[in-house]
Amino acid sequence: MYNLSLEDRLELKGLLEHNIADSPRAEIEAKIKEAKNQQRAKKLDFSADINQLKKML
Repeated sequence: MYNLSLEDRLELKGLLEHNIADSPRAEIEAKIKEAKNQQRAKKLDFSADINQLKKML
């Protein structure tokens, strides 16, 4: 890596930063898909009652 030119190192840095930024996005996307599947399967419960919400936890 140290033998690379400054331009190549900067490009590598940019690629790594982009890759690191994409990791949380992929995790969030997977959780969204899971939630949508649960919603389609009617496995989600919704409530505005605080006591009922506490019981759901």
